[in-house]
Amino acid sequence: MSQQPFQKFINPKNNAAIKEKHKQDKKRIKKQRAVDIEKHFEEKRAARTRGFEKPPVTEKKFNKRQKYPQQKIEIPQKSSSTEPAKNQAGLSEMPLNKFLAHCGVTSRRDAVSLIIEGKVSVNKKIVTQPAFKVNEKDDVFYNGKKLYVTRNLVYILLNKPKDYITTTDDPQNRKTVLQLTKAATDQRIYPVGRLDRNTSGVLLLTNDGDLTQTLTHPSFNIKKVYEVKLDKPLTKADFEKILNGIKLEDGEIFADALAYADTKDKSVIGIELHSGRNRIVRRIFEHLGYDVKGLDRVMYANLTKKNVERGKWRYLGEKEIRLLKFMNKQKNISGAGVNKKHTDPK
Repeated sequence: MSQQPFQKFINPKNNAAIKEKHKQDKKRIKKQRAVDIEKHFEEKRAARTRGFEKPPVTEKKFNKRQKYPQQKIEIPQKSSSTEPAKNQAGLSEMPLNKFLAHCGVTSRRDAVSLIIEGKVSVNKKIVTQPAFKVNEKDDVFYNGKKLYVTRNLVYILLNKPKDYITTTDDPQNRKTVLQLTKAATDQRIYPVGRLDRNTSGVLLLTNDGDLTQTLTHPSFNIKKVYEVKLDKPLTKADFEKILNGIKLEDGEIFADALAYADTKDKSVIGIELHSGRNRIVRRIFEHLGYDVKGLDRVMYANLTKKNVERGKWRYLGEKEIRLLKFMNKQKNISGAGVNKKHTDPK
């Protein structure tokens, strides 16, 4: 991993060796990319060639007077009124939790809980099975409101401040991140993943259910970089423990990268993780006896809060959206393994 995510944490110094290594790494990556692209097109050309190969010639000649056999065309019978509508008007079925995500209610994963709790009805009947098949012809209600599949997709990056929670609504009437973005769109959007109430930084909000599902799924290994302010300097021994792996109550956790912000102030740490476990950064340092005074997410899936003030938001550009969706298609490549690198704690 390059040091690009840690520019904020590393004291900038002119180092010819580092610059040369960075230059050589870029050349190597560019060369490998060219090889991969050429290999990809070679495979496509080979497949195309196989598709145009002539079939083997047989001794039996084709009789021009021979008529083609008539094919029997089966006309599907109409379903009875008691059966659920399926694939009507060219509309495909989908699981109920996915339907809720496409309607902009919440992510697929969170929709499962809403359905199991009996908060969703289909054609005036409560459904508690997330995999129940529905389509746009079905009348799906949530909280007494009929749902419609979202056509206008919205992607918003928020620089979340403290004291805001990442939920669409809160029974305790606490401040939510949607209050900060209410002027951005009239579409129903929701946060991708969660940030603690006392954690600030990059937060993505959208109504794209498919993108939310892939960004939050553990198999995609989405990169997250945090700046952590501790109550005391992080020792070299604990620095190494975090990189070598710490065993928590829900399993072992490794940091993908770790760095001191300044050799003179070792209480400010930069840490990169791909884990999506709840409160994972705080739990890592609390396990080692540190009190986290401040936690700020500076990067999420290559999105940064650059030029976005605290409490402000902006729309994602088309290029950023394409990169997010392309990143998810490369999960088998990028998620195959994670290299652990860190700056020298000495």
